[in-house]
Amino acid sequence: MPLMRRQSLVKFDAPLCETIIDTPKPQGREILLRIERCGLCHSDLHIQDGYADIGGGKRLDTTRGMVLPFTLGHEIAGVIEEVGPEGSSELIGKSKAVFPWIGCGQCPDCLNGDENLCAKNRFLGVSIDGGFASHVIVPDEKYLLDYDPLPINLAATLMCSGATAYGALKRLVDRPRQRNLLLIGLGGVGMMGLSFAQAMFKQKISVADLSPAARDTALKNGASFAYDPSEPDVVKRILKETNGGFDEIVDFAGNEKSMAFAVSVLARGGKIAVSGLMGGTFSIPQVQWIYKRMTIEGFMTGTLAEGKELMALARAGKISAPPIKEEPMADVQKWIEELRAGKVVGRIMMVN
Repeated sequence: MPLMRRQSLVKFDAPLCETIIDTPKPQGREILLRIERCGLCHSDLHIQDGYADIGGGKRLDTTRGMVLPFTLGHEIAGVIEEVGPEGSSELIGKSKAVFPWIGCGQCPDCLNGDENLCAKNRFLGVSIDGGFASHVIVPDEKYLLDYDPLPINLAATLMCSGATAYGALKRLVDRPRQRNLLLIGLGGVGMMGLSFAQAMFKQKISVADLSPAARDTALKNGASFAYDPSEPDVVKRILKETNGGFDEIVDFAGNEKSMAFAVSVLARGGKIAVSGLMGGTFSIPQVQWIYKRMTIEGFMTGTLAEGKELMALARAGKISAPPIKEEPMADVQKWIEELRAGKVVGRIMMVN
C-alpha cells in the first residue's frame, strides 16, 4: 500500500513535523484526493497554538476533542485518486478544489444549507485531517468544485480566504447607503477582499493596515486610498475626507485595535462586518452604539452555495488573483513562523 506523508501537529504550541502512514482507503461516498496545493491561513496558527486569545490575559481552549497527530490545512486543490464504493468512478483523475467547511449533514444548520455553522462539524484541517499532506479524505463528492480555467493556486485559496472575504462583503451588499467602503487588515483574506470588492461594489474602496508594504500593494491592486491606523490624528483626517466616516467596513484583522479604529471611523448608520480572528476583547459604550445607529456582524467562512457562487464569479473572469507565493509543502513550519511574525503579504501556497 502506498504511503501518505503529512506535516503533523504532534503537540500543541510546538512545530509541525512529518509523519508517515498508510494511505487511507475511501469508504462509502468518500473521495481520496492527491493534494497538489494547500494554502497557509492565519487560523492554522490558532489551531497550532491550541487556544484563541479572548483578551485580558484569558485564553479559549481550542484543543477539546482533537486527536494528535493532526493535519492542518484547509485551502486544498488536487486530483481525485480513488473513490469509495458508493462514489462515481468517473471522477478519478479529475482536478478539483475542495470546499472544507463540512457539517454533520443532519442538524438544523446543515439542513438549512449552513454547514459552516454546524456545531458537530467536520471542517477539513480544523476538526478532521486536512491538506498539509500528500493526500486527504473528503467526505463526499459534493464538496469538490470544478475550477478550470482558473490557476490552481487561486482555486485553492478561494475556498477559505476567498469564501471568508466574499461572505463578509456580501453582508454589506444592498444596504441603503453605500457611499464608501473600508477594508481593515491586508493579509491573505484582506487582499482577496480587495479583489472581490472591486467586482461587487461601485464605490471607491479604501484600505487600512499598519504595514507600509501592504498599503503599497493594495494601492497597486486597485485601492483608491490607504491609511495607516497608527498615524497621529488619522481618525480626524478620515472623518473630514469622507464627510463623516465610512458607511461600510470589513475588519479582516479582528483585534482590539482594529475594532476600535473601525468604530471610530464608522459613519452614523454604518455597518462593520468582522471576520478576523486575531483575538482580544472589545467594548463600546452602549450610548455610542445607539447614537451612531451602528450594526456589527461577526462572520466566519461562507456556505457551500456561496463557495459555488464565488467559484462561478472567478471562472467568469470577474476576479483577479491576490499575490500568491509557492513554497514546498515540507517547509510549511518555516512559513507558519513567517506568517506569525507578520512578514507575509498575500498568500503562501504549499506545493507537493
